[in-house]
Amino acid sequence: VKLDQLKFLSTEIDGAVAVVTMNRPPVNAVNGDMYREIRDFFSDFVLNLPGIRIVVLTGHGRHFCAGNDLGEFVEMTPENAPGRMKTVREAFWAIYDCPVPVIAAVNGSALGTGLAIAASCDFTVCGLSAQMGCPEVSIGVMGAAKHLSRLLPQPLVRYLYFNAEPIAAADLERFGAVLKVVPDEDLLTEAMSIAHKIARHSPAALRTAKESMNTIEFMDLKSGYEFEQRLTGQLSGHPDAREALLARTEKRDPVFGR
Repeated sequence: VKLDQLKFLSTEIDGAVAVVTMNRPPVNAVNGDMYREIRDFFSDFVLNLPGIRIVVLTGHGRHFCAGNDLGEFVEMTPENAPGRMKTVREAFWAIYDCPVPVIAAVNGSALGTGLAIAASCDFTVCGLSAQMGCPEVSIGVMGAAKHLSRLLPQPLVRYLYFNAEPIAAADLERFGAVLKVVPDEDLLTEAMSIAHKIARHSPAALRTAKESMNTIEFMDLKSGYEFEQRLTGQLSGHPDAREALLARTEKRDPVFGR
């Protein structure tokens, strides 16, 4: 998908940082078309935004994403569910597999699908009004529990899932589920500040680091570390690796390629 064809996502560029905003009023609930757009945008990321080193993903208006469009569930049947569910998970995987880091800047509610989108990002910064939860059990569907398991200990995941009520971001911060909670009016500023700090690094190193983190997440210690060592060997032949070392020894800022 090309940027000028986007209907539910808008993109603003600030140096090497892209701010991607979900926009489907009133609460950014996701329907089939929006899932496909998210999937296609992040799948074609390198083609559309080749110079970008990091993404900040947020929601337009008061809420990050209040969940799946309930109308989609009303129309779901055992016959059409497999195709629809495939599109949903492909959208989440596309965010997770984005070749550069993705920061979720969560304002208001991130429920169900919204929580899964945030958990598919590399880490999350929240406004004080933010809340996350899995209301699936309360409406007779399943999903998002596995994503919630990336953020919280299993007993709390089960309690929140069975209870189907949201939890405040300030409480999630205590468990390390969100990186930082700031006043709502400072949310995007804080997320951008973090993004620009990360974006100062080599694009080749950042993309390799993203590949590494995704690959080793569920590996055992020995296999994961061996994989990291292989990537180190590959990076050693990249011009950015030499530039980073020279800049460090010469006590200057590095100048990296794209």
